[in-house]
Amino acid sequence: MFKDMSNETTFITRSAAPSKETIVWEDGNEYPVIKVEISNTSHPFYTGKSMFVDTAGRIEKFKKRYEKKA
Repeated sequence: MFKDMSNETTFITRSAAPSKETIVWEDGNEYPVIKVEISNTSHPFYTGKSMFVDTAGRIEKFKKRYEKKA
């Protein structure tokens, strides 16, 4: 089972990915869950909506990581 963390959508599919977390599905059974940041329910290509991406935070993290080496 996969859970899209951006919009809390969950869906079942076959996967060999390991997971320590579980979730109870609508059928009452407990399944391992993999948390993902983006899926077809939140991806701009599939939804037709644009999303704000925090690029400033990513750039700052990159600069901090590599300024230590310089």
